[in-house]
Amino acid sequence: MTFTQIIDFRTSRIDDLNRLVDRWIEQTAGRRTATHSVLGEDRADSSHLVEIVEFSSYDVAMRNSQLPETERIFREMVALCDGMPTFTDLDVVRDESLYKAASRRFLAMAAEEPELARLDEVLAEGYHGHDPTNGQDVIGMDAVRREIGRWRDGFDFAFTVEDQIAEGDRVCTRWTWRGSHVGDFLGLQPTGMDVSTTGTLVHRFRDDGKIVEGWWQYDALGLMARLGAVEG
Repeated sequence: MTFTQIIDFRTSRIDDLNRLVDRWIEQTAGRRTATHSVLGEDRADSSHLVEIVEFSSYDVAMRNSQLPETERIFREMVALCDGMPTFTDLDVVRDESLYKAASRRFLAMAAEEPELARLDEVLAEGYHGHDPTNGQDVIGMDAVRREIGRWRDGFDFAFTVEDQIAEGDRVCTRWTWRGSHVGDFLGLQPTGMDVSTTGTLVHRFRDDGKIVEGWWQYDALGLMARLGAVEG
């Protein structure tokens, strides 16, 4: 179970504290066990700070605490603080990345949403799509609907999300696409074949959580070869 520690403290010496943390990071390279750390400053009181540190488990966090450098940084941190920091230990019972969920929902909607009318719930109106197999980029909601419609005309299909990584305003989704060739696709008459391909989709989000840009990568040539359109 993922473990998170929240450290709440006050200091007027934030620059000194940052230098202290940088030194600890350098000294513990290859041995520290935290997976993510966020330091936030109270907008109403710049001397009030909260650090959120994530670990893969409580036991892993304890190994981090037992590093000699961690004990030293704690003593030096206390000396920089206005009073004793408080620590809250949390076992994470739910971890939902909203950007990841939006990327998954987009793929599900592309395959399942009957009229695609609700795409604007996840895509910004000026969405810009990049697909190296297209002669030109897909820009705008109407163009997205036409592009999805082209695939739907040719296939009954679904996506399986295999993996996702999120950082900042980007989400990378690794997916498997499986479809039955039931209609005309790029001039290729239906074969009835069941085919599949794998790929990735990187989404960029804006502040309101809508997707503004996407980059597709997948084995289009291999897919067409399996359909008999080109020699494999």
